[in-house]
Amino acid sequence: MVDDYLSIVDETAPGLVQGLYLVGSVALDDFRPRASDVDFVAVTEKPLDASAIEAVRRTHGELAKRHPRPHFNGPYVTWADLASDPREAAPGAHVHDAGVLDTDNRDERHPVTWHTLAQCGVALRGPDPDTIDLWTDPASLATSIRENLDAYWRPWHSKGSRPLSKPGLETLTEWGPVWIVLGVSRLHYTLATGKITSKTGAGTYARQTFPANWHKIIDECLRIRRSQSNRSLYRSRWTRRQDTLAYLDLAITTAHELP
Repeated sequence: MVDDYLSIVDETAPGLVQGLYLVGSVALDDFRPRASDVDFVAVTEKPLDASAIEAVRRTHGELAKRHPRPHFNGPYVTWADLASDPREAAPGAHVHDAGVLDTDNRDERHPVTWHTLAQCGVALRGPDPDTIDLWTDPASLATSIRENLDAYWRPWHSKGSRPLSKPGLETLTEWGPVWIVLGVSRLHYTLATGKITSKTGAGTYARQTFPANWHKIIDECLRIRRSQSNRSLYRSRWTRRQDTLAYLDLAITTAHELP
């Protein structure tokens, strides 16, 4: 997939992509074929103009035809963007799903992406992450995560507690609890350690951090994430939903109690 991407983008827009780095589950050694995307950060010298935007759109459209799955997702940023607080960077191009390009997007332009790149980013083109001018700031990372817990996850818990809402219905699916439990555990881990971890790593951390009465829902989510068995640890999806929401509330509350 990566070889095809570089081949297509170099043919479509020679010299445009100066750096290409993998982050996310690949960089964190937790890529799961059934569940993972391939997350990237593409670096250009300057923000994309109209012709570059069209070239990127064609590139990802062609790549999605050759590789429908997994999705190849990520932002296009400049070297100057990487040297600064991503929350101050202007919105820009971001690719998601099956090659869909948004041109005015802030997704993945946040401290977690920059810190992941610094911690374990895989350089496929361009200098190693530890040799470039790359912004990191532990205090800003923690602030960003706390803001995300309050602005996104707490309201999501409120909506998800209504059974017939869209979030409420998602808690009854198989992958909904995985996304919720392991996702919020990753944020808890980062606040506790200052580092970034994968979803599986977050589940392992959660098991070591929270009392045994929470291990069932954590183990259930790890089971699904790892594709270990088709047999659920729960006899009822409603009970699993209840435990998922209770865990989400616990993780948000205790995360705010961390120093």
